[in-house]
Amino acid sequence: LRLVAVMRSVLEGEKAAVLKRYRHLPLSFHRRQEELKFSLGLQRLQNRVREIQALREEGPGRDGTVQSPTAPRELPSLVMEAVKELEAAKQQVLKRIQIWKRQQQLAGNGAIFEENLAPLQKRCDNLVEVYFQLQQQVMAVSTELGPELLPRLLERFNEVLSSLVKR
Repeated sequence: LRLVAVMRSVLEGEKAAVLKRYRHLPLSFHRRQEELKFSLGLQRLQNRVREIQALREEGPGRDGTVQSPTAPRELPSLVMEAVKELEAAKQQVLKRIQIWKRQQQLAGNGAIFEENLAPLQKRCDNLVEVYFQLQQQVMAVSTELGPELLPRLLERFNEVLSSLVKR
């Protein structure tokens, strides 16, 4: 335990020294890190959509019984997780749009401004594509979700799309 404590203190000291020396990482590093986080979130969301589709296709067997006894319970929670991830991805896109708008404002004062909207447009396109895939899957499994959950989900879907379009 003493060895672990000594190693921990040495590593914490090294970490503090590195952070002290390299406080400010280049802006390109932060931008790339943000891009990777968004890509990972989008891939996770696409994976959720595929899982929902797989559960939906598994559905009732030929004799009318459900093949997987856990499918009815898993589906609503899986859909809710997917919607939460969609909203998180939307927040990332809206944050990036807000940063772009602020940079555009500062450009009026002489700050450097990258006018290229292609990466931001690509993010929006990818998010809207996944949005429609998820919405399609939710509508396909609407009977399994129940009458109280479906209206809430549709309201959340509408809020995601409207906030993306408005901004």
